[in-house]
Amino acid sequence: MHVLVTGGLGYIGSHSTIELLQAGHSVLIVDNLSNSKIDTLDHINSITSKKLMVGSVLGNLLSFIQADIRDRLTLDKIFLENDFDLVMHFAGLKAVSESVEKPLKYYDNNVNSSIVLFNAMEYAGVKSIIFSSSATVYGATNKVPIDESFPLLATNPYGRTKIIIEDILRDLHYADSKWSVIILRYFNPVGAHISGLIGDNPKGIPNNLMPYISMVAAGELEKLTVFGCDYSTPDGSGIRDYIHVVDLAKGHVSALNYLLKEGGSILLSVNLGTGNGFSVLKMISAFELASDQTIPFQIVDRRKGDVAESYTDPSYAKELLGWQAELNLSDMCRDSWRYKVNNSE
Repeated sequence: MHVLVTGGLGYIGSHSTIELLQAGHSVLIVDNLSNSKIDTLDHINSITSKKLMVGSVLGNLLSFIQADIRDRLTLDKIFLENDFDLVMHFAGLKAVSESVEKPLKYYDNNVNSSIVLFNAMEYAGVKSIIFSSSATVYGATNKVPIDESFPLLATNPYGRTKIIIEDILRDLHYADSKWSVIILRYFNPVGAHISGLIGDNPKGIPNNLMPYISMVAAGELEKLTVFGCDYSTPDGSGIRDYIHVVDLAKGHVSALNYLLKEGGSILLSVNLGTGNGFSVLKMISAFELASDQTIPFQIVDRRKGDVAESYTDPSYAKELLGWQAELNLSDMCRDSWRYKVNNSE
């Protein structure tokens, strides 16, 4: 298939692009480089060409256009010049705390850009999409494990942008059954490609745990802040479902394969996670073991809205898509540290 990948040089988009290429699909990436680097394109080429050398028939299947998907004229030109079978939509801002401070920025970047993209898709007659959503849509639920039947009760603008985009896609499908939509709700992506060439490399101070731990281990930040250690969990710290980004990327290929196999009119929402929860203190210990570094940390008060535990029931993804996570916590920490060592300034 020929796939348009928006935000394809970002953390999850780049890993998914690699898995698409290695599965024999062709990819055109559109990315505005607002939170990604052009070097990632070279790394994707390097990784997939190595795969080519051992017998995979990939050919020259990757191309890139620097553009903002809010630019309708550019999008129309891209669709006119390419015969896409499907869109994987990753582009968007993703920092919860920033979304609280700058909600308009998030509604413009995430919701407005998606509306422009969906209009361009409809005009071009491309009506198959896999959308990058988030477990943030479930909000601060105190029930676990979280399955796809849980209500969508996001507690911040970032999560609400994901719900709005999901609602738009559902409305498109109900209005026109030719739209095939798979919504993938991620839990906590961590890790990096085994090559050490691509990984989570946010600009500025990280908002997520693993890149923050990596920077502390590398001596770039003084210490890690642990928000709350008085939860009703075995060690008092919050428990989350961490999933290796490569497993997550493979989930997108499984979703694409499902679309290919089933055909017809599809509307699905699927959680992607391991089904296992790891506490913050457990993550610190595992990373110390993988990196052979000490991770200084400081415990502070809980953040408003945080819950003790959040992890998914992954059975629907296995039943429907034939997908399940394969990499463990040790793999996540090992690959994150390898990437950090290889890419320290």
